Amino acid sequence: MNTKTTILSILFMLAVCPTAAQTFTIQADQPRQTIRHFGASDAWSMQYIGLWDNEREQQQVADWLFSLQTDANGQPKGIGLSLWRFNLGAGSSEQGRNAQINASNRTECLLQADGSYDWSRQAGQRRFLRMARRHGVPHFLAFLNSAPVYFTQNGLATNTGRGGTINLRLDCYDDFARFIATALKGIEERDSIHFDYLSPVNEPDGHWNWTGPKQEGSPATHREIARLVRSIDSVMTRQQMNTQILVDESSDLRCVLGIYQTTWERGHALSTFFNPDSTATYLGNTPHVPHVMAAHSYWTNTPIPYMRRLRQQLRDELRQLGVAYWQTELCIMGNDEEIGGGGGYDFTMKTALYVARVIHHDLVFGDAESWSWWRAVGGDYKDGLIRAYGGLSPREQQADGTIRSGRCEASRLMWALGNYSRFVRPGAVRYEVNSSARFDPYGVMLSAYRNANGQWVAVAINYSQEPQPLQLNLSTQQALTWQMYRTSDTDGETLRPVGTTNGNTTLPPRCIVTFVAQP
Repeated sequence: MNTKTTILSILFMLAVCPTAAQTFTIQADQPRQTIRHFGASDAWSMQYIGLWDNEREQQQVADWLFSLQTDANGQPKGIGLSLWRFNLGAGSSEQGRNAQINASNRTECLLQADGSYDWSRQAGQRRFLRMARRHGVPHFLAFLNSAPVYFTQNGLATNTGRGGTINLRLDCYDDFARFIATALKGIEERDSIHFDYLSPVNEPDGHWNWTGPKQEGSPATHREIARLVRSIDSVMTRQQMNTQILVDESSDLRCVLGIYQTTWERGHALSTFFNPDSTATYLGNTPHVPHVMAAHSYWTNTPIPYMRRLRQQLRDELRQLGVAYWQTELCIMGNDEEIGGGGGYDFTMKTALYVARVIHHDLVFGDAESWSWWRAVGGDYKDGLIRAYGGLSPREQQADGTIRSGRCEASRLMWALGNYSRFVRPGAVRYEVNSSARFDPYGVMLSAYRNANGQWVAVAINYSQEPQPLQLNLSTQQALTWQMYRTSDTDGETLRPVGTTNGNTTLPPRCIVTFVAQP
């Protein structure tokens, strides 16, 4: 047989014998973690978008982020976020240029210099709090990047030139705690928003050390965090508040598990706060502190095998201490070289698939109970689920404080997150999945969940450039009919319903498909 005949024979065999379907079997007797929520934050855009006079554009943004409704064709109108993160401001806006912070990153503070409160402040953000509530968002979290400027050591909301300790005066820990309690209760009274969670510090490991000027922020040692959390807990106990306090929003998972580009005072966050042997900093017996480690996935998503190993290590060490993991912030950074780093917005599946792969790793290998993206809306950078054109700068404000211009456009990244957030609802349990093929982060990845109402959901990512045959089974051999929702670069495919299957289907190239079991 000559070479030409051999090649023709191979091509014929490929044509009549297509690639065998990769089988994924949901192990119905192997539950893993409970999923609490999927979220995003209002920083820093909603303070401006919430003041636009274009209510139609505002409503579209709210629908994209929060809606659980579908259109006449059954296509979801939004991604149904179940957690909305509210940035409780520190007062850099009132300082203007003296704040030493980029103009569009400054925030208002409800507290004034004389100790009184101005409840007209943070109006744009609070409008989106109310819009989230009207759309049925079930959980709210308040986070702070800095203490109010009236309490900081340098009188600023940025740590510029200070070093690695918390930018909070020694005599103001209790003042800071009382401010938080007053602000949360005041918003609840006025806007009917109850905050389930509070994150009082953000990225305190600060290996980049908050050199500024850029945004509000402060490093902190673990002893300083423990002192602050205990003060907040004491105030909340006296005021009979049930808001839970999260620690410690580390910027890097390596600081949770060890010391990475920082000092011992800010490393080993997990054991520092949740190992009873750490007597000076142990918070595991603090009434308002859940056994949850909140941390960010930045800088740990490449190389791909390392991303998996690190999350498995995190999962194992968390289990030893009985602590859950919440991934509370991520956007694209310079080391995410596979998709060109963070610069320049990307509407396509390139970024969407990259982030979906990180979500898969955090949920499946890190056992994350909660997963949040950083900004809901951003500009020309890969940090927003939605891209805004204009209307995000105080330079555009009118005399009455409103910003009358701006429009927004949703991305495939937003809809990719929706493949999880829209269908995997609070209280769902993730289940183990067995595959007939070896795990391939450049091929097909699949995770499975059962919602509190008993409904099965599976999310499949096809990272490859080729169609991938797939067989989805349940270990109980129960026959299910699955409704499929697909996100891809094809026009109109943004959680588009693309028919039903008994589990035997083919994933198109470069797409995400959510399978929802029909009753």
